[in-house]
Amino acid sequence: MPGNTFGHTFRITTWGESHGKALGVVIDGCPSKIKLSESDIQKEVNKRKSKSAKVSTPRKETDKVVILSGVFEGKTTGTPISILIENKDARSKDYTHLKNAFREGHADKTYQLKYGIRDYRGGGRASGRETVSRVIAGAIAKKILPKNVKITGEITQVGKLRKSNITIKDIGKYIEEEKLSKNSCGGVVEITVKNPPAGLGEPVFDKLDAELAKALMSIGAVKGVEIGAGFRAAEMKGSENVKVGENHAGGILGGISDGNDIKIRIAVKPTPSIGGKGRHDKCIVPRIVIVAEAMTAIVLADHLLRNQTY
Repeated sequence: MPGNTFGHTFRITTWGESHGKALGVVIDGCPSKIKLSESDIQKEVNKRKSKSAKVSTPRKETDKVVILSGVFEGKTTGTPISILIENKDARSKDYTHLKNAFREGHADKTYQLKYGIRDYRGGGRASGRETVSRVIAGAIAKKILPKNVKITGEITQVGKLRKSNITIKDIGKYIEEEKLSKNSCGGVVEITVKNPPAGLGEPVFDKLDAELAKALMSIGAVKGVEIGAGFRAAEMKGSENVKVGENHAGGILGGISDGNDIKIRIAVKPTPSIGGKGRHDKCIVPRIVIVAEAMTAIVLADHLLRNQTY
């Protein structure tokens, strides 16, 4: 099963399943002498945890970060960093009814078709639980970036609710309205990178926007990515699209960052498991914010390190 590694110079390989003994990530290409502790990473991982039983899964994992290698006396050594998180609250018996059945909207059928075998317990490798490994790697990537670089994600839409700064309370209320029909909802997350270094990106196929799109589309629930004006650019006149001060390019021109804020929007699909057995998020949007931030950081760190090799 190839395809579990992402990056060129700063490379991450995630491993583990939703109901396996553990999940983790191996990070190769991280520079040496970067201060790093388990608590540094834990702060980021905690942001991914379930925030509300009304919105997120009732599964409660401690997600305790354990560094296995690549760090000595509080600093990275330049060797591969291996980090593990154990699964403590998996209830595999909730999924025995799926042993010979496929869930609609999940990867159950396609995994069976491709490999001839699948881990039906909570989706196995296709579970959103895999994203904890990305958040770990993102925490380290953020330490590589200059301190003035700030990556933030904001929920701008949940279902048909559109406004800035949507709160967990707003989402909970929206879900309550859909509760009788046992429905779930998706949404939109906007990621902003403040003070990105200029000159990141490799023409022609490794453009920064292309790499960001791939990174974000690799998150299981993401079904669309816009950078800058995105699809709105199709409706603009040329004079509008290049208007000074508008940053419709989203901080990237010709596949290379120009120093302006990088603006990205991702469309997140509704969770398909509502109404079935097992423990699932009713809306994955709040927990995907930190994952999107992490993947953005990984891409930026990778391209920053690529530039340093010239």
